[in-house]
Amino acid sequence: MVGLFPSQAAVRGSLLPTSPFYKPEPAPAPHPQKRPIFSAWSAADTVKDKAQQLGSEAQAEYEKASSKAQAKAGKIELYSGKYYAACVVGGILACGTTHTAVTPLDLVKCRRQVNSDLYKSNVQAWGKIYRGEGLRGVFTGWGPTFVGYSVQGAGKYGFYEYFKHKYATLVGEENAAKYKTALFLGASASAELIADIGLCPFEAVKVRMQTSIPPAFSGTMQGISYITAREGTAGLYKGLYPLWGRQIPYTMMKFASFENIVMAIYSYLPGQKEDYGKGAQTAVAFTGGYLAGILCAIVSHPADVMVSKLNADRQPGESFGGAMSRIYSKIGFGGLWNGLPVRIVMIGTLTGLQWMIYDSFKIFMGLPTTGGGGGQTEKQTAGATKA
Repeated sequence: MVGLFPSQAAVRGSLLPTSPFYKPEPAPAPHPQKRPIFSAWSAADTVKDKAQQLGSEAQAEYEKASSKAQAKAGKIELYSGKYYAACVVGGILACGTTHTAVTPLDLVKCRRQVNSDLYKSNVQAWGKIYRGEGLRGVFTGWGPTFVGYSVQGAGKYGFYEYFKHKYATLVGEENAAKYKTALFLGASASAELIADIGLCPFEAVKVRMQTSIPPAFSGTMQGISYITAREGTAGLYKGLYPLWGRQIPYTMMKFASFENIVMAIYSYLPGQKEDYGKGAQTAVAFTGGYLAGILCAIVSHPADVMVSKLNADRQPGESFGGAMSRIYSKIGFGGLWNGLPVRIVMIGTLTGLQWMIYDSFKIFMGLPTTGGGGGQTEKQTAGATKA
């Protein structure tokens, strides 16, 4: 019986790796969570990297152009002649371009103010105008809009900066800080009073072009010649009083509310205004401007309706008061609010973009942005804005 069973040594030897009968255990499969992660190509990452590259290149070009402009302009001291000239250019860029861009909205708004039954909606109005007059018809009045609001922007922003500093100097630093809102209101009203004198002739041409179907004339100079030939120079200024009635409250609200909203935003954010870069400061300017624009639209809308009505329907030789009474008797109080939703969208966007463009230009020239306080003083010069 002993020969039927292998010895212990034989069994042990058969289990060793050197034995021909040895069969190793298969290696265990790796745990799924411990397997190596292979990187995969991502289209989103490629687009993101390309966008970052283009953004860096654009920023470099912007800095290069800004440096050249500042070098060419030379040192710009705050509240100097060069400073106000820069503000004038910024105002032209801010107002002329933005008002021209929203000409289609303005066209429909003016026509609906004159005749509320003309169109049912903005989209329906644009479609009808486009089918009848083409793309040019949708932008009816862009010429006098661009010229007029460029002139107005130059006066509004340039004189605002001048009067704000002038009135602050007159009342003293302590009173200027204590009654800052009154200071903003007074400076903006003074600036708009002057700016509207330049705007009024072009506003008269614009309104007549937009509210007559087909347009009474095709160009700015043709419109000025047409009006002066029949009504004299006074015909270009017959809407001045209602224009003041619309624009002065509008601008007072625009500047005072913007300044206070921007101050509130920076007081809510951590740190000081100077701690934020160019992009953040222009974003604050757009936000403050948009919110201010909504308030502006509501405050000035009745006068805006009356300006459109007077320019389109005031009879030759009719007095200002008589024309207003006649028009009001026809449209009533409710008629003064025709087109308000459209105007809120238009003016909110318009005002936000204006402040963003204006402050962006000031940054481009190395000047501090508007509002928000900060440690800027009259002795500081261009280049003080944080990169």
